[in-house]
Amino acid sequence: MVFEYVAARWDQIWFASWQHFSLVVQCVVLAVVLAVVIAVLVHRTPWLSAVANGVSAVGLTLPSFALVGLLIPFLGFGVPPAVAIVTFFATLPILRNAVVGLNEVDASLLESARGAGMGSMRTLLTVQLPLAWPIILTGVRVSAQMVMGIAAVAAYSLGPGLGGFIFSGLSRTGGANALASVVTGVVGVIVLAAVLDLLLVGLGRLTISRGIRVQN
Repeated sequence: MVFEYVAARWDQIWFASWQHFSLVVQCVVLAVVLAVVIAVLVHRTPWLSAVANGVSAVGLTLPSFALVGLLIPFLGFGVPPAVAIVTFFATLPILRNAVVGLNEVDASLLESARGAGMGSMRTLLTVQLPLAWPIILTGVRVSAQMVMGIAAVAAYSLGPGLGGFIFSGLSRTGGANALASVVTGVVGVIVLAAVLDLLLVGLGRLTISRGIRVQN
């Protein structure tokens, strides 16, 4: 029955899958930028690093479904609350890993870079971030897997993606094709999560030098 349901709605499922994947990827990219910028600003100050880690830890305990409901009165329905909630949760694991990664860069390497005449920005871009990137990317992978499911929850606010199939099926529990609709949404999210993780593994191969991979 599920196969018949999928075959009859393949174009709709494909479009929803693309929306879901696009939402997650764009929000994760935005989250990487936000997390790295914040980490750069706070990692040298112990108490600010502690605050950032604390916010990350507490934020991950918040129920995504409740936050979606809280955002609806302010952002309305559709894409805005979905982007806000996915970006918020995506930022948390990346921020924590970015702070850890930057703090673990050997101080002697930074001193050597400064001794070679590198300014703060050049040192950050050519020494600190490349060395911290493997740890940051681990956070990105965790984040991507987590928010792939949260993006489905965000469909409660009529956001884009496969969550619409899940909520549609749940609202018609016991009705025709209700189970098939839920299974389609859940399996689709799992498949997209696996695809995105493979792409991030490939990104790691392309962006992490062999020497750093061996060292880690």
